[in-house]
Amino acid sequence: MSMGDLGAEVIKVEEPGTGDETRAFGPPFVKGISTYFLSINRNKKSLAVNLKDPEGLKIVQALARRSDVVVENFRPGVAKRLGVGWERLRSDNPRLIYCSISGFGHQGLPEYTRLPGYDAVMQGLGGLQHLTGQPDGPPTKVGISIADILTGMTAMQGILLALFSRERTGQGSRLDISMLDSTVQALTFQAANHLIANRNPGRVGNRHASIAPYETFRAKDGYLNVAVANDGQFKKLCDLLGTPAVAEDPRFAQNRSRVENRDALAESLGSVFQARPVGEWVSALQSAGIPAGPILDLAQLFAHPQLVARRTLVEADHPQLGAIRMVGSPIKTEPLDDLPAVMPPPVLGEHTEQILTSVLSLDPGEVQRLVAAGAIALKSA
Repeated sequence: MSMGDLGAEVIKVEEPGTGDETRAFGPPFVKGISTYFLSINRNKKSLAVNLKDPEGLKIVQALARRSDVVVENFRPGVAKRLGVGWERLRSDNPRLIYCSISGFGHQGLPEYTRLPGYDAVMQGLGGLQHLTGQPDGPPTKVGISIADILTGMTAMQGILLALFSRERTGQGSRLDISMLDSTVQALTFQAANHLIANRNPGRVGNRHASIAPYETFRAKDGYLNVAVANDGQFKKLCDLLGTPAVAEDPRFAQNRSRVENRDALAESLGSVFQARPVGEWVSALQSAGIPAGPILDLAQLFAHPQLVARRTLVEADHPQLGAIRMVGSPIKTEPLDDLPAVMPPPVLGEHTEQILTSVLSLDPGEVQRLVAAGAIALKSA
């Protein structure tokens, strides 16, 4: 989807009949269509083809000869068995970028490389779940499929670098992207706490492991986040709160001591925050140069004036649902008004005929023969 957002022609190869399994993820469904599927499939063309049919396989192989990039997320060994593995496709197209995405990677220990990869499993295996949640509570997964998203972003980065390399060398390359690797990379400073400082960090709730006060406070009518990153900001905070003595307290004068005495610090500041509503605090803190913000639900978020100004939401005309709104690409160019049109998430097989006739130059009669043979499927009526 990210490549499609940037202008690439993306062909989504799906199995006839069922298609991408996320088409069945839900509820919620709108007119029988999964909103989960809608969220990650804009700017793609759907080709419904049976890879297990010899003629269907030839279609995909022919498309790979004309493509810059192939992305596959079968378990290791399956793509090769089907006839769409790296060696087979590269022999026809030496400039091909072939990106394999799997749970544990194609290289490594066989007892892991053969396993499937799912987001919830990776959040646990990748350390994220151990680090998320309240200290006295259970491990908590992130509220979105963050391991899936990190893996997609990693694959996108690798593909762009491979395309750049190809411009210099003329040769394609193979990328081996692992969900586990992609999730572990997000540990950053927590990983360093263990690997370098020999600590085994745990859950700190809404606090930061190495900075204080960098956490969530309760206000009169809700919650806000305050992110004090240095001693100067802390002094400003104490002055604003009317507690200048706290900034002079040896327990809190420097970030290191504030982290070591974070419970006492939170107690000193927490009662003050409860005296005023969130909006007043955020306005006052931001005016004083102290990073702070409210905790928004999605209705509030998507009405935020900065998101509106940056045209973060994009709209597409879906053939069954009419106009739908989606979160657009975060990659912006100037001017913001110069944004490409958005193609809606496809109906299964919606573009099969178009792709076969325009890209592979098959005549309509041949397309109908392939449909009758079970090699492909067209959009359902």
